[in-house]
Amino acid sequence: QLQLVESGGGLVEPGGSLRLSCAAPGFTLAYHAIAWFRQAPGKEREFVAACSQSGITTNYADSVKGRFTISRDNAKNLLYLQMNSLKPEDTAMYYCAARTSLALTTNALLYQYWGQGTQVTVSS
Repeated sequence: QLQLVESGGGLVEPGGSLRLSCAAPGFTLAYHAIAWFRQAPGKEREFVAACSQSGITTNYADSVKGRFTISRDNAKNLLYLQMNSLKPEDTAMYYCAARTSLALTTNALLYQYWGQGTQVTVSS
């Protein structure tokens, strides 16, 4: 089973920044649309951001728009999520996901490949 590997999570104060990374050992991210999701304790997994194969087209949840930026480096086979102006409500486990399709989607069920997640905690 191909799996993604997230890193970069941690504890940060409100207003701070973090950059999450996602690697794809064993397969080529360039052939996939990619996304980030998050899940807070007691809540359902929610869409955060998605990025097309070229990296030109992106989509964001309203709650993170203007604060988070999704990007990819196909040459390095890496996906990123730059998170600025973090809020306590951003606290969650963050997951990267990939799907073998050109189309972006916010539906988690349509992503075939997932990582184990990286914890982000925003607290003073």
